[in-house]
Amino acid sequence: MDYLGSGFLRALVLLFSGDPETFSAVTTTLEVSSLSILASLALGIPGGFILGYFEFPGKKQLRALVDTLLALPTVVVGLVVYAFISRRGPLGEMALLFTVPGIALAQTILVLPIVVSLTATAVEGLDRRLRLTLITLGANARQIALQTLLEARFAVLTAAVTAYGRAISEVGISMMIGGNIKWHTRTITTAVALETGKGEFAMGIALGIVLLTLALLVNAVLVTLRRKQ
Repeated sequence: MDYLGSGFLRALVLLFSGDPETFSAVTTTLEVSSLSILASLALGIPGGFILGYFEFPGKKQLRALVDTLLALPTVVVGLVVYAFISRRGPLGEMALLFTVPGIALAQTILVLPIVVSLTATAVEGLDRRLRLTLITLGANARQIALQTLLEARFAVLTAAVTAYGRAISEVGISMMIGGNIKWHTRTITTAVALETGKGEFAMGIALGIVLLTLALLVNAVLVTLRRKQ
């Protein structure tokens, strides 16, 4: 058990000394997850609003598909995206493979169903009299949509935080699409997997502490939002 104690102490040294290699993985993780969340919110909030607000043919089937995609395995997403952005794929000319934007694209696909599903659920759970009230007050379609989302803001924020938690803890996509390239596409999760396999427990523990801290912060935000909701 001595190696665990010494590994933990060395991990603290790496963190408090600002070790460049350790914080390079942290920076890449934050960059990738931020890009994927911004993209998923830009697409998912309008998509979730449409799915939850309007009635149209095939809505139940579409909703079932979105809910099914909540459990989409990360390696499947990585495989599909890899096939599209590899050199022989239809998007190969964009040179996204083994890049931060490429990882962010795949993570966007992974977390998008979370945002769509939770936003749709939030919109469906609002008082049905809200729409009639807004129409009576003379609100146009844009104002109705914005006010509806404003009423569901805590649930929408919960969707965003939940999606972010999924993104920062993901490993399969980052490994397949990013390639775990040092100083370039190596994230916290892929670095932990690599360093542990090499027997470098100090850096693995250091990055694990950072990841656990981020997870605790995400959970704290979720608890706060649920209380407000």
